[in-house]
Amino acid sequence: MATMALPLPARRDVSRADIYNARYLIAFAVTLASVLELVDTSIVNVAIPHMMGNLGATLDEISWVSTGYIIANVIVIPMSGWLSAYFGRKRYLTGSIILFVLSSFFCGAATSLAGLVFWRVVQGIGGGALLSTAQATLFEAFPPSEVGIGQA
Repeated sequence: MATMALPLPARRDVSRADIYNARYLIAFAVTLASVLELVDTSIVNVAIPHMMGNLGATLDEISWVSTGYIIANVIVIPMSGWLSAYFGRKRYLTGSIILFVLSSFFCGAATSLAGLVFWRVVQGIGGGALLSTAQATLFEAFPPSEVGIGQA
């Protein structure tokens, strides 16, 4: 039985000059997305005692809040290259940011440990793309002579 390859979604062609002209705006946007992911990891570690008290969970139970995020993140990171090629880097990064922000809201609104762990896993799926796709976007947004400036 032959397998059929799924066609890639249609992409809008953008000139290299347009990308280079917007490079600093692109750098600002992807840096904010990366900061979202980094700050989120730190905030959860600080909030663990409060979550334990509010949800009535033990340390072993509440550790799934961090563990679920990490597992989802580690699963998505290796797939990010393929997913960004399939959907387009801009769409994939935008979708990941939206998923990350929405799941952050639902994490804050969770009233049970199971709900919090579920939304942290969803957040990890969205957050897995933020750092790796941001770096690839910066590399592509700057001309070869300025790639070092973009990465800095």
